[in-house]
Amino acid sequence: MIQFLRGLFFTDVWLKLFSLTLAFLIWVAVTFAIQQNKATFPTGAALPASERVFPKVPVTIMSSAEDVRAFTVEPKEIEVTVQGMANTLQSLKPTDIHVTVDLSDAAASHLTSKRVEISVPAGVSHVRVFPAEVHIMFPSGR
Repeated sequence: MIQFLRGLFFTDVWLKLFSLTLAFLIWVAVTFAIQQNKATFPTGAALPASERVFPKVPVTIMSSAEDVRAFTVEPKEIEVTVQGMANTLQSLKPTDIHVTVDLSDAAASHLTSKRVEISVPAGVSHVRVFPAEVHIMFPSGR
């Protein structure tokens, strides 16, 4: 047992010391790089975010391919408030925001209102939607 421990610690001592020194230097370099990045780049939570309101975003209706009825929704346009970096929001157009209502199950459930689903580009998040639901107008002959 003592022979095993002696061999474990004293065999290839220079190689073990070199490995330990190299590991320490890598740790110091990584720690230094992390500290430098914290000083020059703020974290995501500290970045200033702006809001922008798009007052008239059209609602797109999605229904199943078998359902050929002409659904309509009221209101046809809704107000969407988005949040993101100021330069991203400046270049954002109303056509980049997609508001959809999925009516593929509306025929079976005969819902009269449905929540809208919002899709925005990367780097942008939607904060508020008004109204959050739209009323479904079924065609005559329902």
